[in-house]
Amino acid sequence: MRTTNGSTRNRKKKRLFKAAKGNRGGRRNMLRSVKETLVRAGAYSFRDRKVRAREFRKLWIIRINAAVRERGLRYSEFINGLNKAGLELDRKTLSEMAISDPTAFDAVVEKAKAALK
Repeated sequence: MRTTNGSTRNRKKKRLFKAAKGNRGGRRNMLRSVKETLVRAGAYSFRDRKVRAREFRKLWIIRINAAVRERGLRYSEFINGLNKAGLELDRKTLSEMAISDPTAFDAVVEKAKAALK
């Protein structure tokens, strides 16, 4: 016969209900609904971590493109120049540099321009 009130099962239920804290109604009180909710929440969080990374990369590219166009290049030309110059800076760093340290970003753009010629 299946045990429904043993210590192991109580521990497992307690862990599930603790994870579902903050939900409303049966999604917090009923074991089957809690399990379904947590599975779905895990799937959403996994998916949305990827989406968040994608969104940030898009933001960085937009910022870099705007900063580079002010200096007379296009984004694709700039990235090509960086690759030819051998500068391995990621887009996050370039974006932050364009905002907070324009003089250093100017130097990077000049190196990229020189590598294109």
